[in-house]
Amino acid sequence: MLRRVFPKNMALSLDNNTGVVRPATDAYAAEAVQALKAGKVIAVPTDTLYGFACDACSLEAVNRIYEIKGRKHTSPLAICGGDVSDIDHFAVTSHLPRGLLDSLLPGPVTVVLSRGDSSILERSLNPGFDSVGVRVPDCNFMRVVARGSGTALALTSANLSGQSSSVCIKDFENLWEHCAFVYDGGLLPSGRAGSTVVDLTTPHKYKILRPGSAKEETIAILEKHSLVEVVTT
Repeated sequence: MLRRVFPKNMALSLDNNTGVVRPATDAYAAEAVQALKAGKVIAVPTDTLYGFACDACSLEAVNRIYEIKGRKHTSPLAICGGDVSDIDHFAVTSHLPRGLLDSLLPGPVTVVLSRGDSSILERSLNPGFDSVGVRVPDCNFMRVVARGSGTALALTSANLSGQSSSVCIKDFENLWEHCAFVYDGGLLPSGRAGSTVVDLTTPHKYKILRPGSAKEETIAILEKHSLVEVVTT
């Protein structure tokens, strides 16, 4: 699995005077789950960047994320699951080599797959798109929350559309007011690169859609499983 090592002295930037900010620890996971089930948007750390998360099956919550970011609905949202086995519920994986997803995830990778007819995702999510990006971050808090939610979570970077990605909660302090809670995991070590996005919709082939923070490691795993890169001319 691709891993991101977090520094042992990673300091929380918790502001006790700010009611929405919480430490990203297991003690607050149940609170986060309840907020998601109530159709709220929360801000969370991942293994790459801070993100906004909500119940992907709540059209109101999804629309709220677009409003917060000032993002056009033509830009699709990714899905987050707590475990690699969850991906089968969201998208078609039967064409993938055995063990591929377990080698890539959890980790700083977004896999783009066809939704198929059996996907539990609402058709109102990312209308017009037959594929969906799926993440299983190597972040314990995010995975505990995703498991507890019992559903797919929509996940996107915590910033205004077009602005720099966030590696600490202060980077998007102007957006805290729009979140039910902001969970602080300290300074993230990704360097704002975000996850590596790879299209795996075509059997035996792959296409890197965004280099991200783990391009070389991702390609090495894909080619070890005999996938061939799609080269656009």
